Amino acid sequence: MKKKNIFWSIFLVCLVVLFTILVQIVDVRAIGPNDSYVGFATLNQAIFTILKTNEFFYKLTEWVGMIPILIALLYALVGFGELIETKDLRKVDRNLLVLAAFYIVVIGVYVFFELYEVNYRPILVDGVLEASYPSSHTMMALCICGSSLFISKKIFKAQFAKGLNVLCVLIMFLLVAGRLISGVHWFTDILGGLFISGALLMIFYTVIDSFCKK
Repeated sequence: MKKKNIFWSIFLVCLVVLFTILVQIVDVRAIGPNDSYVGFATLNQAIFTILKTNEFFYKLTEWVGMIPILIALLYALVGFGELIETKDLRKVDRNLLVLAAFYIVVIGVYVFFELYEVNYRPILVDGVLEASYPSSHTMMALCICGSSLFISKKIFKAQFAKGLNVLCVLIMFLLVAGRLISGVHWFTDILGGLFISGALLMIFYTVIDSFCKK
């Protein structure tokens, strides 16, 4: 593995750990629904006051959030097709095998933060106070679409890969910006999603850059 890639992977993981700790200890005040506590309260409250909530962007991001899942399913179908054709897991494209492992790790991180609740949403969703850190839509968009950008040209024909890459970039921008504008997350939830996704993607890139040349 390239030392530079390893360095950035470790750096980003450390950044995630540090930021997650800071969110729980810096300027923690009961500014959320039902007097729920939120870190970086002054910053989060100021941004939430400016942006407020936006029902249109909330519903839009809920629907657009299905597209990364379809992209992940597309890669899963390609990998399954190769497995059926070759009847040997070792003959399946390494990029797809690493991608599958990457998806499992992303799901694991998501489940971890569902169980370990750092803070809660700035609004009640259907009358329920839900975990908010990190933004799962941000993580999903960046991890699935970002990983696709790294390997699409190795898996699909050039024209299709180009179109898929354009779609992925648009989805990443729309979901990250849309979730912030919708007001269903604190600003630090979005930042947490960005940092965590960056760390995971850097690790993913390090692995495929070292073992999946094609």
